[in-house]
Amino acid sequence: MTLEQLRNMDIPSLANEEQVGGNHYKTKAIQPWDYIVSNNLGYLEGCIIKYVSRYKEKGGVQDLEKAVHYLQKLIEVNK
Repeated sequence: MTLEQLRNMDIPSLANEEQVGGNHYKTKAIQPWDYIVSNNLGYLEGCIIKYVSRYKEKGGVQDLEKAVHYLQKLIEVNK
């Protein structure tokens, strides 16, 4: 089964109903992983979105620093 076929299946998103280790994603209007998958973003872009999305509720400035670190790597691999 291809990724496109998986995306088109009418499967309820049970993963969105629970969160391991807090609720900093469940409180979002759009969960970061849904945004990441819907926009076909890669690992580095996904991590940037994840850390920026949660910094206020979870890691504070450290999460922003993590996002910058991933952004630095993204810039490196795209030069």
